[in-house]
Amino acid sequence: MKSILLPQNEFERQEECGIIGIISKEKKEMAHDLYFGLFALQHRGQESAGIAVAYEPRKVYYYKKMGLVNEVFNEDKLAAFPDTNCGIGHVRYSTTGSSNVVNAQPVVFYGRWGRMAVAHNGNIINCDAIKSRLIKQGHIFQSSIDSEVIAALINLYSENSLEEGVKRACEELVGAYALVIMADNKLVAVRDPMALKPLCLGDKKGDILFASETCAIDSLDATVIRDLKPGEIVVVDENLQMHSSFISGVNRRSCIFEYVYLARSDSKIDGVNVYDARYECGKMLAQLFKIDADVVAGVPDSAIVSARGYSEVSGVPYIDALSKNRYIGRTFIQPSQSLRENSVKIKLNAIRGNIKNKRLILIDDSIVRGTTSRKIVQLLRDNGAKEVHMLIASPVVAFPCFFGVDMESKDKLIGGYKNEQEICKAIGADSLHYLPMDCLVKACGGKKEDFCTACFDGDYPIPIDKYNCGKFVLEI
Repeated sequence: MKSILLPQNEFERQEECGIIGIISKEKKEMAHDLYFGLFALQHRGQESAGIAVAYEPRKVYYYKKMGLVNEVFNEDKLAAFPDTNCGIGHVRYSTTGSSNVVNAQPVVFYGRWGRMAVAHNGNIINCDAIKSRLIKQGHIFQSSIDSEVIAALINLYSENSLEEGVKRACEELVGAYALVIMADNKLVAVRDPMALKPLCLGDKKGDILFASETCAIDSLDATVIRDLKPGEIVVVDENLQMHSSFISGVNRRSCIFEYVYLARSDSKIDGVNVYDARYECGKMLAQLFKIDADVVAGVPDSAIVSARGYSEVSGVPYIDALSKNRYIGRTFIQPSQSLRENSVKIKLNAIRGNIKNKRLILIDDSIVRGTTSRKIVQLLRDNGAKEVHMLIASPVVAFPCFFGVDMESKDKLIGGYKNEQEICKAIGADSLHYLPMDCLVKACGGKKEDFCTACFDGDYPIPIDKYNCGKFVLEI
């Protein structure tokens, strides 16, 4: 059996962050629940993890560090957290800000309402302009993340109430954000007006939970109530009284890449099961592309569901062609491309007995840079595959994302400068086909205007040129 070593970022697309917040009427070991919730959200960020809990009037105890959730927190660390009725947590992969502990979240600071804590998933594209203005007004910043700018803006506008500060701040933010905010004995959750980032509400025996995905709520044996609506601000006080208000300019454009890759397959986003969406993509691929092959397989983990859907419709037997080692030691993920290529790596093995002398259809969720696909195709050939036909359960990724998914500039995306035939030749496959956009949208249970599809077709829901996206210029 031959194997290859793949750079971490080349095998697993690095994505955004995961957030969770819990508030209860009673004090309890809140850090343990937050830990398990973050563990369920680990796929959304593997660079750093943090937990912050409220204790005593207007005080916060927190701990955050580089690494996976189970590397950052052990039983001693969790036992050090005081019993409390409110807390928030965060797992991070950097899309804005460099990779070091000062940029880990939650952001904790002293503000108008005592100690406050903010956790954020997404990317604010007018962050530089807001930061420049605040610095001119005398504000200081310790990190390079947009989440700290959000925190400063909320505090600035919270003179009369926390709720007012959150709403006024969010009215100024342009981009993608899901937030959980802890202050003034309250827990506040916010979803941006386009609902680009997922955020859901749950209940556990009267406790109120917010999380990026339903899988985190499920992991705590809680009940999923609903998704937050676009632009919704939900405030929960210490008596668990909950009320909502809305940010202006609501225009749903949820990130469709959540269904393609980002979310866990057992999650449900805006009423759609991610598993069902991926399975339907595989079925549509089988209807569109009838390939004479012996077996079909999926690239672990997200494409396996699509491969099973393809097998059902086509009748081509499903097999496991690739095995991913989930137990390789690690330090922390390096977000710069040069370090991605040379540091942390993941080992991927081909299951030779399943593919030797076989004509193989291999399904993947997407192709971003092309490096991974090329290495995987070669690995399968080296292990005896007679033919390797690739099917992609999404359209061509041709445009960068500026809303919190780490897809770099257009010239770093193979679909940004090569057509389908050229990509096929570059990765060394016998054939290559992509799922059309209309099929993906149908699988995700909506209309095209319901989703942000910018990474596929350049249809950005925000005029990105107006905000110098990709230039990251800070003028002081």
